[in-house]
Amino acid sequence: MEPKTYKASELARLSGLSVRTLHHYDQIGLLVPHRDDNGYRRYGTGDVSRLQQIMLWRACGMELRHIKELLDNGGYDERSALEDQLRALQEQREQIDGAIRNVRETLESLDKGVKMNDQERFEGLKQKVIEDNERTFGKEARALHGSQAVDDANKALAAMDEEAWNDMNALEEQIKQLLTKAMASGNTCGLEAQELVRAHARWLSLHWGKGAYNAEAHRGLADGYLADDRFVSYYDGACGAGATKFLHDAIHQLA
Repeated sequence: MEPKTYKASELARLSGLSVRTLHHYDQIGLLVPHRDDNGYRRYGTGDVSRLQQIMLWRACGMELRHIKELLDNGGYDERSALEDQLRALQEQREQIDGAIRNVRETLESLDKGVKMNDQERFEGLKQKVIEDNERTFGKEARALHGSQAVDDANKALAAMDEEAWNDMNALEEQIKQLLTKAMASGNTCGLEAQELVRAHARWLSLHWGKGAYNAEAHRGLADGYLADDRFVSYYDGACGAGATKFLHDAIHQLA
């Protein structure tokens, strides 16, 4: 008995996807079925299994190109990949839960007629950033740098006045501009890269507190950037593909 196969229309009904979606997956190399002599697509049991994986990762919010890279990886480990995705989803949920709490607290303040002055709003903003950073990066940061270093950095942020806070955020935007400019030069040791690394070191000094910066920790942080998809997405998204790698290499050569 020959293995069961499906036409595109049949698999579309079975999966709940559209035929157009299946054709798109074929075009981008994500799900490539066998072709009959007449050119019609035929999906076998292996294709159905792969489609199940694709739909699972799509439900987790993963982009198609990342799904393709994951499934085409010869060392693909479904359990390990799912555990990584679960951790990412839990972090997202914590961020959303934090945002919900903040909105509810604001609504409660409005209902009670409580008005915050500018200083209170600023203190609330700093605390929210610290809490968000802790939820998103705290575990990895504490494992890499130690709990004391992270606690000291949080205290430094909490102690900032509004002028220093604004300077730090402006410097963060400047770093992205400098990174784009340095990448265009193509030289991780050039003048543009030197200015970039100095600016990034100043930004870290503001984050970590007075006297906490050192070159070794700077290089270690750069390694962490390159190993974490969240940072790669942040810098590559703002400055172009390869930006995180360029920043990493520049820091290692110049810090």
